[in-house]
Amino acid sequence: MSEVEWGDDMPEAPTTPEIVPESALIVLGRFQPFHNGHAAMINGAISFMGVDDSDMSLRICIGSSEAEESLDNPWSAEEREKMIRVWLAGRDAEIVHVPDLGDPPNYVRHAEKFHGPPGIIFTTDEATSSLYRDADWFVVEGDLVQRDDWQGWRIRSTLKMLSTVTEREAALLVMQENVPNSVSELLFDQGWLHRLAFLGRDYEVVG
Repeated sequence: MSEVEWGDDMPEAPTTPEIVPESALIVLGRFQPFHNGHAAMINGAISFMGVDDSDMSLRICIGSSEAEESLDNPWSAEEREKMIRVWLAGRDAEIVHVPDLGDPPNYVRHAEKFHGPPGIIFTTDEATSSLYRDADWFVVEGDLVQRDDWQGWRIRSTLKMLSTVTEREAALLVMQENVPNSVSELLFDQGWLHRLAFLGRDYEVVG
């Protein structure tokens, strides 16, 4: 669900924050778009915090924050943050943007400049789990929920097919099978769904 992807030719990374955040319980994903699998993962992290005896805050990390607009990356980091915040509906969580590096072995040390030093990561992605465990993070592996349906590429493919639909209720009915209601409404009402109709080739599986 986290969909951390490694590219070879990454745009220049944004400037790192002047003040590195303190350790936190982090959740990392691309959130292209924020879908029900991401919601399940974050709810899992919140549940874990409820039984954990630490006072760490929850920090949601938006990966590939610098990615240029494409069918694989249709929404900016700022738009993805709005999706997450509308779903959170006021619940307490920090959100940070983490650009890609294109160098998996060194990714975690790079990402720590944006999301803070070793703490706890809650993830459902095996590659992310391995990278953070090797970097001396405490890793909590959540259960995948409806993995066959809640995959980013599959949901983006469905949304592209819906991108020319102008009937709001019809589009929402389909989107809400895989995307939270509040996020579905945001995608349609802001025109973020319809931009997919103008983005390049027909949709293909990218992993």
